[in-house]
Amino acid sequence: SLAHKIGDDFNAKLVLERFADNPFLPKFYKDKERYAFSLEMSFLADRYHQLTDDLAQFDLFKSFIVSDYFIFKSLIFAQITLSKEEYNLYRKMFDIMYKEISKPDIYVYLYQNTDRLLENIKNRGRDYEKNIQPDYLDNIHKGYINFIKTKEHLNTLIIDVTELDFVNNPKDYQDILKQLLYFSK
Repeated sequence: SLAHKIGDDFNAKLVLERFADNPFLPKFYKDKERYAFSLEMSFLADRYHQLTDDLAQFDLFKSFIVSDYFIFKSLIFAQITLSKEEYNLYRKMFDIMYKEISKPDIYVYLYQNTDRLLENIKNRGRDYEKNIQPDYLDNIHKGYINFIKTKEHLNTLIIDVTELDFVNNPKDYQDILKQLLYFSK
């Protein structure tokens, strides 16, 4: 939602993750151990192709590019869902692909506490997400924070949006924009 708003308001090219087409996602939530590697490899391939295609085709009529994800997301999730052996193989593929991708100027991590995430998941109403456990979401958050801490050169801004409603409250949206503007100076 934030990427949409910024894209619309500032004439940015929008790159949105295409997760709905992934046939392994519903299967993963039913049997994580069996489908984790297939899911993560599928996401990595999809994200790589999307980012290389979309970022290579810069639109002359757009001011900049805004995306609701970056390929590092693949690495963070894989570290949580894969066995050590699977992750080591996955990491080799990731490292090969990562070299080919343009890097963003700013990474923004929108933090929400687990209760708010569960509420959002419930409101989305996706059948395959209904049994997501709080500890899984906590592990994903920890994965992001650990990753951010080890990659200080990434120019990362963390914004806690737990108590914000930037979709329906213009003040919340303006506050986020101010943080982005201040951070990017």
